[in-house]
Amino acid sequence: MKIVLISGLSGSGKSVALKQLEDLGYYCVDNLPMELLPSLVLHHIDRGDETKLGVSVDIRSRIDISQAQEQINYLRSEGHQVDILFVEAEESVLVRRFSETRRSHPLSDHNLSLIESLQKERGWLSPLRDLAYCIDTSKMNAQQLRYAVQQWLKTERQGLLVILESFGFKYGTPNNADFIFDMRSLPNPYYDTELRPYNGMDKPIQDYLDNQPLAQEMVNDIDGFISRWLPRMQQESRSYVTIAIGCTGGQHRSVYVVERLAQRLKNTYQLLVLHRQAQNLTGR
Repeated sequence: MKIVLISGLSGSGKSVALKQLEDLGYYCVDNLPMELLPSLVLHHIDRGDETKLGVSVDIRSRIDISQAQEQINYLRSEGHQVDILFVEAEESVLVRRFSETRRSHPLSDHNLSLIESLQKERGWLSPLRDLAYCIDTSKMNAQQLRYAVQQWLKTERQGLLVILESFGFKYGTPNNADFIFDMRSLPNPYYDTELRPYNGMDKPIQDYLDNQPLAQEMVNDIDGFISRWLPRMQQESRSYVTIAIGCTGGQHRSVYVVERLAQRLKNTYQLLVLHRQAQNLTGR
């Protein structure tokens, strides 16, 4: 059975993500205690129900992280596909969202301020975050989050999933990246008025950067680094690794490098390629 666990910080968009699963045909349960998850799975199996499950688990049930990890390992050992999605956002964004909705934080009954509650929640859930694919919703609206969830679900995962993501530094760095590489030292096609309208997936940009020795050295160096360390991460039972490649605007150099790395890694790892800023590109 395919099971998607959604967790994350209060106010970051877990309800939106769970609703997207429901719209995609998942049987969804909100705020299920982890100790009940195996029983829920058995219930559907006994009914002969092949429904995919979407389950939200978070701080409201005072989740025991060690117990959650045990339940996840048990379900996987029984042959079930268990994927974990962690939704988060910057502290200042979460404070603003709580202020706008006038909701109280689930930990507010512990005589904690909102910021203290958010910090405690982040620390509590951090071990679960390390097992999950993370989406930072700080700069997303609900529709963008739904799309990000849908794109992630399209990838069939067996073993380590490597996420290659291009972005523009002037729009901020992605908080969910395990590694960030800076392409701003490479020759910039933006300053060629004929190349400027294209992005890194277009042939004119690829031809230009294919002929730049520095660009080839950069791709080779990043490929060598991640090819050396990804197997080690896989041995440590990591499910997801996010590698972010940035340039100034996220249109040309970062997109090009992500595409070239994807070509090299596609026969070795499950890949999810995302382009945050590139015009006419929304991920694939």
